[in-house]
Amino acid sequence: MTGLRWALAAVAIAAAAWLFIHAAGQRLLYPAPPRPSVDVALEAAAERIWLEGAGARTEAFFLASTAPANESTATPLVLYAHGNGELIDYWLDQFEPLRAAGISVLLVEYPGYGRSAGRPSEASIQHAMITAFDWAASQPRVDREHIIGWGRSLGGGAVCALARARPLAALVLESTFVSVRAMASEMFAIPGFLVRDPFDNLAVVRAFPGPILLLHGEHDPSIPVEHARMLNAAAAHSELHLLPCGHNDCERPWALIEEFLLRR
Repeated sequence: MTGLRWALAAVAIAAAAWLFIHAAGQRLLYPAPPRPSVDVALEAAAERIWLEGAGARTEAFFLASTAPANESTATPLVLYAHGNGELIDYWLDQFEPLRAAGISVLLVEYPGYGRSAGRPSEASIQHAMITAFDWAASQPRVDREHIIGWGRSLGGGAVCALARARPLAALVLESTFVSVRAMASEMFAIPGFLVRDPFDNLAVVRAFPGPILLLHGEHDPSIPVEHARMLNAAAAHSELHLLPCGHNDCERPWALIEEFLLRR
């Protein structure tokens, strides 16, 4: 019986450790900012979209192209996924160069972030991104053959999760990782099997048939630049541009990004 008690105690300790690591990992991976106390004011060319699915209501902002065009013209679309400590509210005025070049943008919130219902997880984020893609592809004002996934930091995992399920024309991966499992192992020596949401970007990039633009700060203290190099080495059609910055202070090379998006 003594041996049995020790075995049961060991199992209980292991289960408690797993629960602790899981809870701590979820808080580190999804540190959602406080819900905004006031609503955002949208400009005339911006529209709030509510995406319904799987019991969760997710918010998105559609930012129409501001380039002069025929009203019947379908525009390319960037489907954007932000970092884990951000909200779509932060990005409303950040894509003016693309919009002026004739590209529309859809900012998609994560479940449990901002005004969106639900809880964040790899599965729920993937579902939100799929719902956003399907909504965009159904819009006459969007060129459904030219929907690009752009993800920053955790958002790279979000758009790669989308790429597993929907035909994106291209990917822009900004300051992102090869996988959460790799990050957990490197930063905290946590075994991969304890990571609930692996976000395996490396596997997606390796299988992705389209072009990929990789942007990464050379001095990134959060996600080492080696992750970008590994993603670039794994991709069939990619280009890597290293920027003289860290993780949250990178100025975007708009001319380079615009040229990449419009050459598709």
